[in-house]
Amino acid sequence: MKFLLITPPLTQLNTPYPATTVLKGFLQSQGYPTSQADLGIEMIDSIYRRSWLTRYAQSIADAEEREYMLRCADIVEVVMRFLRGQDDTLAPRIANRSLLPEGPRFGQLADMEWAFGTAGTEDKARYLATLFIEDVADYIRDHTDDHFDLIRYAEHLANYAPSFDEMAEALQAPATLIDELMLNLLQAHIIKVQPDIVGFTVPFPGCLYGALRCGKYVMEHTSAKVVIGGGFPNTEWRQLSEERIFDYCHYICFDDGELPLLRLAQHLEGKFGEESLVRTISRQHLVYVDSLGQADDNIPNEHLPAPDFDELPIDRYLSLAEMTNPMHRLWSAGRWNKMMMAHGCYWHRCAFCDTRLDYIGRYDVPKAATVVDRMESIMRQTGISGFHFVDEAVPPKLLREVCEEILLRHLVVSFWGNIRFEKAYTAELCDLMADAGCVAVSGGLEVASDRLLKLIDKGVTIDQTIQACRHFRDAGIMVHTYLMYGFPTETLDETLGALETVRRMFDEGIVQSAFWHRYAMTCHSPSGQEPQNYGARRVTKQPHPFCNNEVDWLPSDTDIQFDYDIEEVGRGLRMATFNYMNDLGLDQPVRSWFPGLRPPKKKKKK
Repeated sequence: MKFLLITPPLTQLNTPYPATTVLKGFLQSQGYPTSQADLGIEMIDSIYRRSWLTRYAQSIADAEEREYMLRCADIVEVVMRFLRGQDDTLAPRIANRSLLPEGPRFGQLADMEWAFGTAGTEDKARYLATLFIEDVADYIRDHTDDHFDLIRYAEHLANYAPSFDEMAEALQAPATLIDELMLNLLQAHIIKVQPDIVGFTVPFPGCLYGALRCGKYVMEHTSAKVVIGGGFPNTEWRQLSEERIFDYCHYICFDDGELPLLRLAQHLEGKFGEESLVRTISRQHLVYVDSLGQADDNIPNEHLPAPDFDELPIDRYLSLAEMTNPMHRLWSAGRWNKMMMAHGCYWHRCAFCDTRLDYIGRYDVPKAATVVDRMESIMRQTGISGFHFVDEAVPPKLLREVCEEILLRHLVVSFWGNIRFEKAYTAELCDLMADAGCVAVSGGLEVASDRLLKLIDKGVTIDQTIQACRHFRDAGIMVHTYLMYGFPTETLDETLGALETVRRMFDEGIVQSAFWHRYAMTCHSPSGQEPQNYGARRVTKQPHPFCNNEVDWLPSDTDIQFDYDIEEVGRGLRMATFNYMNDLGLDQPVRSWFPGLRPPKKKKKK
């Protein structure tokens, strides 16, 4: 029984998404030959070649646009070599703007002197080269395939999709030029591996269309069984009743994939009946999967082998610079090894978070030595010493022990990851982290109001967060914070107060990067399960046939969500924070970012 595990287009381009590496390591340890592929990086590698872009340019009718794309084709391969770190000598030519054809994205350049000074030639070149490949992607999307993007594919078809109809219509349409390229890449892997089971990980909505297109191809051209799993099904399909999804796959697995895939292989080998399957549904067995997995339905974290990166084209991944901000660039710049220290979140109480789901609600922590053993194994495979820990929140106790183990073994590594702004992050712990190689942390300040932080059961205060951030700054560790607006009962004054807190933190230099998102009520969160405890009521009562994570809601005491323009507030928050990240506007009153916003009407006293 042979597996082929695939990451469909598109996730991110600077490093492999970790799902297939973890599952390959486990399945190989159980005696099952397992291959893996990242069709996203293979697709981008195929598009950004001189031969492909030249053929594409020659099909363009407009002479001026054709000439622009031909100039792009002439230099695209040297730019890609630079972005892969294979030819740093190109940096001066790119940085002095004498090499790249400049499309629309170059019209919005950041202040180069502020961002890079006179010494940041390579960083400046990386930023310009990123704009260049984004311009090419924009052209393909606008003229050839409106599904295409550098880090997502047909995402709009899967975002908040209660019905399967729009996705089904797109999948039944003739394959686009990009679809055909993707399917050709898939066909090559099918021919090479001859798999019995093909698994697609779908961590994000921007991967679903590609997974379903590819799944249909496998079902039509092979006898292999097709399985879909990952973060998107885990959050959206636990109440699935749409049978048409099984025209594109045979099985859907939920939560951690190790045991479901193992049991599926054993079932297909005839060792067990279908009753042995774990957290797996099919057309014949379409049931709600809406509860945590039991402890004996998972492989203990401590017993899992190291991830296996074999067959992934590590040298093909790109180090991009989508923004000039040094903290924000960590997500796309650098070939970080992604891995988890522990499974789940040790706090798992935040009202907005999907705490009812296994990937957050089941906390399973390994020994520090096991974590560092895995790090050493990954470094031997990839030749890369940088790690991005993708835990929901790295536990401070385990983090301390891992740092001590790194120093004990005299390892030279760099790492960053998600944390909670706990009082545990003392000056002493932050110094230890920096000594062990920590360069940055990201964590949620969320609503940045002590009343709301208490309401959502965040377990931290603003003062506590600020103190932790000061310790990180003093240790030389950069900080990114996630922020949220539009939580039930949140007033306009509280939102503006939250922005003022963020402004002060940027001004003090204790946070370098931030991002706002609008609160979304999800059916797996405490606020979605018991909305009345948070001053809200659910509008969505019955499950949709297709996707069911986000639910509609209204405040408990009115039919209007907010007495101010929430969209205008969102625009102002994002604009202000973008400027703060570029060291601009820190002396402006926060109200100035909302020029069109009218204050809410005062309620008349009864």
